Amino acid sequence: MRKEKGRMIRDDTKVLGLIAGQGRLPFLVADGARQVGLRVVCVGLRGQANPELSDHVDEFAWAGVARPGRWMRCLLKHGVRETIMVGRVAKKRIYTPWRIAAYLPDWRAFRIWYGRLRGRDKRNDTLLCALADELAQGGIILQDSTTYCRDHLAREGVMTKNQPSKQVLSDIDFGWDIVRRMGDLDIGQAIIVKEREVIAVEAIEGTDRMIERAGELCRSGGWTLIKVAKPNQDMRFDVPTIGRSTIEGVQRNKGAAIAVQAEKTLILDLPETIALADRLGVVIFGRKN
Repeated sequence: MRKEKGRMIRDDTKVLGLIAGQGRLPFLVADGARQVGLRVVCVGLRGQANPELSDHVDEFAWAGVARPGRWMRCLLKHGVRETIMVGRVAKKRIYTPWRIAAYLPDWRAFRIWYGRLRGRDKRNDTLLCALADELAQGGIILQDSTTYCRDHLAREGVMTKNQPSKQVLSDIDFGWDIVRRMGDLDIGQAIIVKEREVIAVEAIEGTDRMIERAGELCRSGGWTLIKVAKPNQDMRFDVPTIGRSTIEGVQRNKGAAIAVQAEKTLILDLPETIALADRLGVVIFGRKN
């Protein structure tokens, strides 16, 4: 037995790796894993992860976004094999000038970008699967990212006290198959609909920016955000997620409702987020298929 950050750790305690980007989700994964007795070793992506995350794990190290070789060394040093990778990374920065110099990629990053991805597209699924294959070759196996935060998965039906109008339900029916097809093409996970018309489509800018754009395009409000998993969603990464900032953005831009895929969408800090939606008058609706 040994003491780490106020906890007594057995020498044979199972260890979980965590590769963390932006947002609240890495905290939920770390806390959930530790609650079931795991020791958590975290690599925080520099310029992305919250420094406060170090207080929620047993070991913490910083590493560059484009330095997967360092991620692996940090994790393997502590006996990590099974790892979860969560948290946003601003992919749009990939297309900034001098990106190679800015990120100082290591040889594994070059091998992913110019080897595994040679001649292939750079959509999320392609990029993340190539990264997962490279990590696996080095002994780091990515796991289902929802394993230790399943209590934050969306439920089927109306999750708020606020109830959807007939128009909202009609817009969900209209937009559901459209956004599912979009996901199949790996373009984005969300659209915004009003009166059976698509107002905005999510791409590389992300959900929050799309919500702001919808507010500019549809000043009368009353629209519905629909966010779903891809038809063949790889639960290791890029699981659709909403949180308090999503609710606030929808309300600020006069949206009426959010429809998400039940059991495939994470609602960060679910009880608090549902309570916030009730206070702000936003409907949250979960639909399975």
